Order: sequence, then C-alpha cells, then structure tokens
Amino acid sequence: MRVQNLTLALRAILFNFGLMLIVIILGLISCLIWWLPLDERQRIATRGNQGIMIWLRLICGINVTVTGLENVPNGPCVILSNHQSAWESFYFQWLFRPVSFVLKRELFWIPFFGWSLATMAPIGIRRSHPAGAMRQVFKLGQERLSKGIKIVIYPEGTRNPNGQLGAFKTGGAALAKLSGVPILPISHDAGAHWPATGWLKYSGTVQVTIGPAIDSSLDNARGLTDKARSWIASSLGDNISKA
Repeated sequence: MRVQNLTLALRAILFNFGLMLIVIILGLISCLIWWLPLDERQRIATRGNQGIMIWLRLICGINVTVTGLENVPNGPCVILSNHQSAWESFYFQWLFRPVSFVLKRELFWIPFFGWSLATMAPIGIRRSHPAGAMRQVFKLGQERLSKGIKIVIYPEGTRNPNGQLGAFKTGGAALAKLSGVPILPISHDAGAHWPATGWLKYSGTVQVTIGPAIDSSLDNARGLTDKARSWIASSLGDNISKA
C-alpha cells in the first residue's frame, strides 16, 4: 500500500509539472493570437488540451471513452453536463470546438491559465450577483449561439464528487429556450480519476456519454432542466448516490 501511494504521488507530481508547463506555454501563446478569429484561436489552444490528455494518459494511465457522438447537433446547442473535476473543461474545449463556457470570472485572474481562458470567448459571471450573472449569460449566450458556437453550462453550479449529482439550476435550459436551440445532456465520471479535491490522479477510463438532444420548444425551463438531469442521473446509474 505504501509503495502504491508513493507511485500515485510521484505520478501526480510529474503530471502537474507537465500541466503547469503546458498552461504557461498556452498562456503566452494566447497573448500573441488574441486578434485571430475565435475558431482559429481555439484550434491552436486545443492543441494544448490534447497535449494535456496525452500527458494524463502517459503519466497517470487515464484514458477516455465517448459514447453518443452521433447525437451532437451540427449547429449551436446548449450543453448541460454534470461537473466533477477540471478534466471535463479541458476535454470538452477540444471535443466541441468552437465552444464557449459559462464560468466564474475569478478564473480570469489566474496567471497564464486565465490569460488563455480569456481569449476563448467564455462567458464570465459573478456568482455573488445572480441577477446580473443571468443577464450576462442570456446576452452573451444568445450572441455566441447566433454565431454557431456551442455553450457549455454546468447546471450544478459547482463541482461534486463522483457518486453525487447536485440540484440543477434552470439558466442553461432558459438560454436554450430563449435562443431556440436544443439542449445536449452529457454525463461522465471524471471525478473517479481526477477528483474535485486533492491532487492525486487514479488510472482508469473516463466514461463520457452524450445523450439525445432535447427540443427546447417542448417544455418550460424547469421541465427541460428536469429532463436533462433525469437523463444524466439515469446514465450515471449506480455511479451516483440514491439519496
């Protein structure tokens, strides 16, 4: 057990060193390419995301399997996913390009990481001002969607450990309904391998499942949100608490 823990620690240290190096390089590159069109900026930046995934596989033995890619709409949509770790943000940025994330503004102030993030057309919100945050999501979200950009929203609002699924807020579904675009529900178990807390990484395969798109015209925001959460909970199955 001691040898196993030491191996996990050494792998995590080596991975985090590589991660920091990639993030620093991406941050510097982002300062030079901010003037390029969004799709081109994301094409360049997501090479770094691919590098992080490759490094994660080589050092920590973490792979990924994606099911349901045929369900991804060709045009814009609002992606609603459970949130367990930093892993999904790195991976989804590459998988769904061009894409815009709804996230807390404080992330922009992180050196290098925040610089790169800010050039990817995210929707930064102040969670301490809910009303203003929703106005920002609706305004910029409609703008992004009208340009064919997919929006990723974590309706739980924060990361939860693997095995837990929090209550869903209705903002993402409301944006989809307002914009007339479908909702794409996604489930994953990234937290089993890259936990929300702690710094160790655990080998295995992250299971990502993309569900059928939900027509946002068929229900109100609460009903659409409940449908998305119900599908995600069902997809996770025994991996979430029954409570």
